[in-house]
Amino acid sequence: MRYFNKLPGFIKTPSGIEWVLLKKLPLIFGICAAIPTAAILFIYFGNQPVNPEQLKTIYMCLGVLFSICFFVGAAAIGCIVVILMKGPAYVADPYELPKENKKLEQHPNL
Repeated sequence: MRYFNKLPGFIKTPSGIEWVLLKKLPLIFGICAAIPTAAILFIYFGNQPVNPEQLKTIYMCLGVLFSICFFVGAAAIGCIVVILMKGPAYVADPYELPKENKKLEQHPNL
């Protein structure tokens, strides 16, 4: 038994924007994550003690940073799914149905 039988006569779909976006995602993540990270580092390494208003800003920046991680991760998963779907088509081994019993299909006349 061979696994991954390719469908004969399948035409390969050309790649689209998914590869371009997947290659740019690390740059997008780096730029988008640098802004809230810089704000957090500026507050922490300042010479003043952290007050509650600055602590609130830090928490908001952390929320933005985690949101960026989730959005970039979702975009990466979407790109990978599209790349896999555009790949070669595979067929499973045929499954022959059991012999049918015609007597089971006859209904009595009421």
